[in-house]
Amino acid sequence: MPASPLHTKPSRDSTQAFWHDPAMPFVESRRACHSRACYKPHCHPTFSIGAVDDGSSIFTGAADGPVALHPGTLVFVPAARVHACNPAPNTAWSYQMLHLDADWLSALRREYAQANPVDAESVHIVTAPTVYARFCQLNALLFSKASPCDKEAALVEFIGDCDTEQGLRIETPCIPTHLAKQIEPALDCLRAAPAASTPLETLARLADLSRYQTIRAFRAVTGMTPHAWQLNHRINLARESIRAGNSLSDVAQHLGFADQAHFQRVFKAHAGATPGSFRP
Repeated sequence: MPASPLHTKPSRDSTQAFWHDPAMPFVESRRACHSRACYKPHCHPTFSIGAVDDGSSIFTGAADGPVALHPGTLVFVPAARVHACNPAPNTAWSYQMLHLDADWLSALRREYAQANPVDAESVHIVTAPTVYARFCQLNALLFSKASPCDKEAALVEFIGDCDTEQGLRIETPCIPTHLAKQIEPALDCLRAAPAASTPLETLARLADLSRYQTIRAFRAVTGMTPHAWQLNHRINLARESIRAGNSLSDVAQHLGFADQAHFQRVFKAHAGATPGSFRP
């Protein structure tokens, strides 16, 4: 098969570059060099694999507090896990980030695993030079003009070889089942109307809790306050909409942002890059 056209796009921010290919919709990648951009705690529907190339980074999302990351470290983050990786204070860092469709990954794992993956998957922090080198080779191939067949084969092989239980485990916080069930109507409300400014009182009524109890329940179940969860949800929807070719102004308006400047600020705080960087 001939090589596919290269779908590598440098960001307006010269420190970053993005790769994605319509022939491989289940994966996308990012490179960032000497970046000072910082992320708010966030989550996304994809499984993420990050690698620190240079500088120092701080991983937040562990119950015992922040974890320092150094060059050559990889972080495997399950979908929907609240986290953030940011440069050490007053420094820059370089990193690579791979996002995998969670359903695609689950189907792949079922091909070689003896049992279905557990729902509460741990974050893994790996400091193995051979795994880091393999990841760098894979990402270089994705950014190259190689064919989608070669890229997919390399990705599948990397996952099969390196999707292990090695490294530092950061367990998923224990989520009380009764709280998860109780706030589900409130989450459904936010999902159904992501652009709406739903009052906390409304969410509390749906959950049959006080406002204070609703905030605490949201933190326990999602890792975020209701407002933070809604903003994070909006940004995940925005990324999909931008990838689908919708204009930034339409996306901002459709998702309830006051204006494009507001949209730009919130998007960059969650995604570490401007919305325009995600255009196809």
